[in-house]
Amino acid sequence: MNELQYIKFDSVDENEFISILNRQRIREHLIEHDFFDGNSIRDWIELKMSVDSTPGCKIRAIKFEGKLIGWCGIQLELEKYEIAIVLDHAAWGKGKRVFADLMAWAKELGHKDIFINLLHTRRENRYLARMAINISHSEIHGSKFTTYQINLN
Repeated sequence: MNELQYIKFDSVDENEFISILNRQRIREHLIEHDFFDGNSIRDWIELKMSVDSTPGCKIRAIKFEGKLIGWCGIQLELEKYEIAIVLDHAAWGKGKRVFADLMAWAKELGHKDIFINLLHTRRENRYLARMAINISHSEIHGSKFTTYQINLN
């Protein structure tokens, strides 16, 4: 079973999410937030499930070989559809496949453009820069990002 599985958030044990999202190596590349506990993770999961039900959005947990390795999705942020990928550091090699799947989902959902916001802690991504029709800097929820706009046509 060497394939990625994309599953709805309500099918995942909350503690598995806590384990990944509270890791320092993951937190370095996310908007600053408090550590998750039982209550806050339930709120976060409910929020992501609400986003998943929004037209044009799709949010999924990712499992590999039966183990949760992260989450991904297309979500609406500041009136733009963005791709989000959060993978446990041990699964970073799976990111290209997840990205390709998200791009396919975006096309299926009828998006013409998609945005990728990388926190300022990340170096410029040459692959995304080559694909982008526009690269800008933005601020979202008080954090600075490099934003790549990718045309899907």
